[in-house]
Amino acid sequence: MTITIRAPAKLNLDLRIVARRSDGYHDLLTLFQSIELHDTLRLTARPGPLTVRSRSRDLPQDRANLVWKAAEMLWGDLGRPGPPSGVSVSITKAVPMAGGLGGGSSDAASALRGLCALWQAPTGEARLRELAALVGSDVPYFLTGGLALGVGRGVRLRRLPDLERYWVVLAVPQFGVSSADAYRWFDQDSVGLDTAPLPRGWRGRLEVLRNDLEGAVSDRYPVIRQMAERLRGSGAAHAAMTGSGSTVYGLFRAHSAAAAGRRAVRMTGWRTLLTRMVGRTEYDGLVAIAKT
Repeated sequence: MTITIRAPAKLNLDLRIVARRSDGYHDLLTLFQSIELHDTLRLTARPGPLTVRSRSRDLPQDRANLVWKAAEMLWGDLGRPGPPSGVSVSITKAVPMAGGLGGGSSDAASALRGLCALWQAPTGEARLRELAALVGSDVPYFLTGGLALGVGRGVRLRRLPDLERYWVVLAVPQFGVSSADAYRWFDQDSVGLDTAPLPRGWRGRLEVLRNDLEGAVSDRYPVIRQMAERLRGSGAAHAAMTGSGSTVYGLFRAHSAAAAGRRAVRMTGWRTLLTRMVGRTEYDGLVAIAKT
């Protein structure tokens, strides 16, 4: 049997750092929004130990890959001895890596769902969310998608009504930014934390949204700030860095405006992609499991 499942990317429409923790992590308040751009995973039942493969040369194909970690976590939770076996995983990458789009976390969430089906695991949704949280901070979000408010490390989630559907222009530079670096730079640069909650009426005033990591990252890579300004200048209703970077996004109400904006912001050393937001119901269809 082969199971095929998509792994959509996300945007952080807002990201506020509300506390520094003693364990080195940070407590956040963040707005997750799923988008149509996705990786594709194919899980094939076959004898032998677990393998993870991809044509993307930069993608880890061992225990450093979150898909591998997800498989080990589920295998152990099922009480099965030894390392996971009986499946090969092939990942076709479309989501840029180290770009703040959550590609690795989404791959892990899709792998959990696919492996549950392949291994006929009697794992309920609540337990699956617990396992996802053990794999990584953003992984639980990708089990449901849509618009959600993430609290703490991002594993506590509250679903929100879908936002107006926007077309999204993604601008991806040739360099990536690690989450560890982005948070370290934030800590180095910050004198205090602004813990103000999301402003009321933010849905109609997207310009009030912010990413607390953007300033620190842009200070090291000023071109990120320049790209956000270019997107706003091309007519984006909102433009910002997503997650810890390095991808910058712009939101447009119409496809034609987004296509024009994409052309307008072309810059040497940057790749641009055009995609769109995906609401909760559509997300369920996008990540539906196909068996062959």
